Amino acid sequence: MFTGIITDIGIVRSLHQEGDLRARIGARYDMQSVDLGASIASDGVCLTVVAKGSDWYEVQVSAETVSKTNLGDWAEGRRVNLERALRLGDELGGHIVSGHVDGVAEVVALTDEGDSTRIRFRVSDTLAGFIAPKGSVALNGTSLTVNEVEGAEFGVNLIPHTKQVTNWGDVALGDRINIEVDTLARYVARLREWERR
Repeated sequence: MFTGIITDIGIVRSLHQEGDLRARIGARYDMQSVDLGASIASDGVCLTVVAKGSDWYEVQVSAETVSKTNLGDWAEGRRVNLERALRLGDELGGHIVSGHVDGVAEVVALTDEGDSTRIRFRVSDTLAGFIAPKGSVALNGTSLTVNEVEGAEFGVNLIPHTKQVTNWGDVALGDRINIEVDTLARYVARLREWERR
């Protein structure tokens, strides 16, 4: 489990296809405190640490994960939002995030509003029903509040602090962004589906 509060920006150092995609990510974490097998959300995707060094860790990414996320777009040098798994007693500053990405959202508009940036996204019709105004959504692992929803499009605002401590300062039109809908919305939808049977 994660909170959607980004704690580091990693750098993709290498990518190798070995059956699964293997990625090495540079990080500022104290790697002595990161166990092999630990989970680190990387651009919102819960990935397992399979190797590590003094300032990096490696993960294996299955074809299923590549097909459902933007990890297939990764290239060496890309900046990646990182969050270590939630520990008992940690502050829950965002919302409950599982790291199980539901799909990708496309950036369709960027507008500066004062010091903030309003970003508009388009998602599939399947995901659109899970997104509600003033609800929470995880985008590239960042817990954000939805401003408005119009059909399959929705918007969020990014304050300067968020752009500075995440990779959101790099966002551009057309970018594919990992999206995880709110867990509560997912279970409410499943319950309603079950009740209709």
